[in-house]
Amino acid sequence: MRVIGVEIKGGEAVFCLLGMEDGLFAVPSMRQLSMPMPKLESTEAIRKFHFAFGKLMEDYHVDQIVIIDRPQKGKFAGSGGSFKMEAAMQLVGVNAAVVHPTEVKEWIKRNPVQASFDELGLKKFQKAAFDAAYAYCQRETYTEDDA
Repeated sequence: MRVIGVEIKGGEAVFCLLGMEDGLFAVPSMRQLSMPMPKLESTEAIRKFHFAFGKLMEDYHVDQIVIIDRPQKGKFAGSGGSFKMEAAMQLVGVNAAVVHPTEVKEWIKRNPVQASFDELGLKKFQKAAFDAAYAYCQRETYTEDDA
């Protein structure tokens, strides 16, 4: 199973690809670690973002997209443009899930990562996206075993 974790912040989506097979995970390199979306009010910009993200999912044979949830109200609420980005990602034809940050923390607490972040070869700004993908894989692995 190939899962891509996505953190949306500002006008940018940050990615981390995670491959999981037989309880072991691998972090393959990607040609694009983040994707900005300029002119969030432009329909053409959203279409280009949707196409580029869909092509990325196709090229890396992604099975699942995991997007970190953002609050809709309050001081730390996501912008309208960030929700447009999320919708464009959910419509590329790959299964998509939105996970709450507390759920991510719970699953990582239950099944901590056995490698240090530096050993994985990821950039610091990818940490939240990696955590989301890893937590989703752990949830799917252990929920299936419990059923």
